Amino acid sequence: MQKFIGLVVVYLLLGSRLLAQTATISGTVRSDNQEPLPGANVVLKGQNKGASTDGTGRYSIQAGAGQVLVISAIGYKTTEVRVPDVGGSTRLDVTLQEAPAQLGEVVVVGYGTQERKNLIGAVTQINADEIKTRPVASFEQQLQGRVAGVQVSANTGVPGDGLYFRIRGSTSINASNDPLYVVDGVFINNNSLQKITTQGQANNPLADINPADIESISILKDAEATAIYGARAANGVVVITTKRGSYNAKTKVALNTSVGQAWAPKLWDLVTGPEHATIINEAWVNDGKPVATRPFRPVAEGGRGLPEEQQTYDRLGDIFRTGALQNYDLNVSGGNQQTRFYLGGGYTSQQATLRTNDFARASFKLNLDHELTDRIRIGTSNIFSQSNRTNARVGDGPQGGILQAALHTPTYLPKFNTDGTYAKWAGFDNLDVLINNTDMQSVSTRYIGNLYGEYDILPGLKLRSSWSLDYNLYDEYEYWNTLTNRGIANKGLATSSISQNTVWINEQTLQYRKTFGSQHSFGALLGNSVQGNVTKQTLAQGTNFPSDDFKQIASASVTTSSSNRSQNRLTSFFGRVDYNFARKYFIEASLRADASSRFGANNRWGYFPSAGVAWQIKQERFLQDVGAISDLKLRASIGWTGNQNGINDFASRGLWGGGFNYQDNPGSFPTQLANPDLKWETTRQINAGLNIGLYNNRIGLEINAYEKYTYDLLIQVPLAQSTGFSSIFRNDGEISNRGLEFGLNTINIQTKNLTWNTSFNISANRNRIEKLSIPVDASYNVQRLVQGYPYHAYFVYKQLGVNPETGDAIYDDYNKDGAITAADRQYVGTALPRFVGGLNNTVTYRGFDLSVFFNFTSGNLVNNNNRFFHESGGTRDDRRAINKNQLNRWQKPGDITDVPRITTLGNNYNLNPNSRFLEDGSFVRLSSLVVGYTLPKSLLRRVGISSARVYYNGSNLWLLSNYQGPDPEVNVTANQSTQAQDLGTPPIPRTAQFGLNLTL
Repeated sequence: MQKFIGLVVVYLLLGSRLLAQTATISGTVRSDNQEPLPGANVVLKGQNKGASTDGTGRYSIQAGAGQVLVISAIGYKTTEVRVPDVGGSTRLDVTLQEAPAQLGEVVVVGYGTQERKNLIGAVTQINADEIKTRPVASFEQQLQGRVAGVQVSANTGVPGDGLYFRIRGSTSINASNDPLYVVDGVFINNNSLQKITTQGQANNPLADINPADIESISILKDAEATAIYGARAANGVVVITTKRGSYNAKTKVALNTSVGQAWAPKLWDLVTGPEHATIINEAWVNDGKPVATRPFRPVAEGGRGLPEEQQTYDRLGDIFRTGALQNYDLNVSGGNQQTRFYLGGGYTSQQATLRTNDFARASFKLNLDHELTDRIRIGTSNIFSQSNRTNARVGDGPQGGILQAALHTPTYLPKFNTDGTYAKWAGFDNLDVLINNTDMQSVSTRYIGNLYGEYDILPGLKLRSSWSLDYNLYDEYEYWNTLTNRGIANKGLATSSISQNTVWINEQTLQYRKTFGSQHSFGALLGNSVQGNVTKQTLAQGTNFPSDDFKQIASASVTTSSSNRSQNRLTSFFGRVDYNFARKYFIEASLRADASSRFGANNRWGYFPSAGVAWQIKQERFLQDVGAISDLKLRASIGWTGNQNGINDFASRGLWGGGFNYQDNPGSFPTQLANPDLKWETTRQINAGLNIGLYNNRIGLEINAYEKYTYDLLIQVPLAQSTGFSSIFRNDGEISNRGLEFGLNTINIQTKNLTWNTSFNISANRNRIEKLSIPVDASYNVQRLVQGYPYHAYFVYKQLGVNPETGDAIYDDYNKDGAITAADRQYVGTALPRFVGGLNNTVTYRGFDLSVFFNFTSGNLVNNNNRFFHESGGTRDDRRAINKNQLNRWQKPGDITDVPRITTLGNNYNLNPNSRFLEDGSFVRLSSLVVGYTLPKSLLRRVGISSARVYYNGSNLWLLSNYQGPDPEVNVTANQSTQAQDLGTPPIPRTAQFGLNLTL
């Protein structure tokens, strides 16, 4: 051991003196039609050292005799060339053969990369350039519809708000269902630090990352691909690789900029003032009340005026606007023989179509890699960003709800009193007051970075050590003045919250790769990781201000404050081995052991193994001469992964709290029962896959079938009140997900001037709660988590129709007892879709390019809570608006409709939840339409420009759906136990942008 350490020291001290003699290798890289290939990569095999070809296809690199150059370019087969044993400068020209489908593409996986054709696991890699033009605040929304097995849904149309992101379904109830996000090796926090409520919504911390800095995104789906991440990978892994420079490359300057507008789609159809008044009068009469006392009768008789005398006020038109979109990205990249760099800066500004919601982000990116010697490398990756938001309350709740005030205030009610003061009705704030006086702001300051060092101990043996940090400072503030309901009640109300989250990680990995002869290839990875997470939060609130001119909490006469701090630790050891014979038979196995401070001493460690095999059938002799089949591979894997995210840092411990009594005497009291047996939530996943390539891979097909089974669910189980505690964390419950994924890529036309590519994916997932001792009611008393049913299951009173003679709603007597009671609520469907997918077509002709992308969802139900309130508006007098669907109500015997007679009596409008308001959430959306033109290079060379492209990008331009609302893709809350609940939620906007991509 001492001799080995001594050798390491000698290598570190002498470095390059121990290296073999090198020479300058230069040449030209051309296509098979002898056209120079600019931007091709020329890399020394087994090292990061390399170069890129210039505009004429030329390259230059330092290499020693016997070393291997790996030359690759997008759209061409990767070629390896051995450096001959000659002295001095040597010229090596290389010709690359066209490869329509990139079987040789390098894919980022856990702790490394693999060639796509060698993959065993289910991994999908997306080139960020294909999705970056979609004008959304965070990169994960750009993935919607792009990857089979991945469901992405926007909760609101507000930029920077949270998303619903699931890889192969939901696996947990109280723990998190979000995937693990890894950016350049940094495990980042994706939990919102927001503390000041926006009515259930949560800002998205992933919006702090500028999508323009991302090179590629890998989605790791099955256990063979994710088990190396162990305890954090039960919900899949999203690996983000950011852009880096190139060795021996000319400095490149790139500018990408776009401006545009966003506008709301068709909004809700509300009745006019006269129609509203007519419905109110009708309900009055149907209740058996005297006609003479109906609310809308002549003013002279003490009424509000006749229905036809009522005005119609458009509040939705006041609250929705055309929002401005701006985006500017500038980056500089390049490198010399030893150093490569990437510098990027960006600014994005997005106005939401719903007033007072704005999002802006400024970011800076620095990636730097340097070779101290041919064996020693150091580098760093850094993201600095600041995201600013002006928020508004959207979603549930009348107080301060800006969309609620517009959407649910009756249209006949005036905006102002006769004396010019703000009118107040229906329990909502006056809309004009909210538009002009909402004051909610937040600033997220974020740093994500790492520092690494690599040492090539021996050929094929590499040691890497890295330190990583994700730091987020989230500063929020709100003030409600005395014109608002909240402000009036408190004589002014101010809240300030400052939250800090720090995630640090130290990792060491030792990797070995060796090829024996021409048939055997072996690889091994051994590593350890130590991670810490610290969260701090301080909140202060002030009420009773001298006037609205004073908004700082220091000016309040009554102030309160609180603070808390929480932390957790994770220690891990992991390893992986792989072997392939003749690139025909592949086997890989991994094991990770994780110890978490969140669990009891009895079960602190969790062990997560995986194994996978693959058979490259195309390499068998009986298929080698079958020209139509260019790729045929069969894959299978099994593995176990864990989950601890989403529970509190001390879930297994008995906790005590401190406080004071009514006499201001301090004291302590128990707040949580201990459970030393609490252990990891574990998911076992089995995957079988098939890859097919036809006609030189012009047709590529990938099919995956999987089963995920999660047991030992981490659940807060309710306790009897006699215990003095409301609940305790236990392992209780099991959930399964079974599914199929289908992906198809085709090159329909490929000529010198015209290309047409198509990609299509569709996936189906079936979720089921296999075991749950206590049913869990989700929000709005409409979704339940019940053993034997899927996640987000709807249990409601099922309306069968409306009696055409009486106008009364007919409900299913589920238990056949002759009465409609709570026992008649039944399962009618789920918010989970049966199918999700996307279709993209890309056409290029000379300098023109066209991309048309559709995404779709089928088979899911949405609870239209807006309709529930709107269609019962006639029974709520002046408290709620009414929608146009109420005009289809039953009015006389013989009417055929599903909208019952208006009355406040009986079950017509008092029985809830009701299946009448559950609607089909299926849709097809034109998600993106991009038209671009790249200017001729012959023209650009005259002015010193390498490339220039102008483009138009439209998003969400068309929507096909039967949903009775602006958009079925909404959710009132960021709470994972509730999905597809539509109430006071702004729809996804439509956008149009014009942009310029310029490279010098």
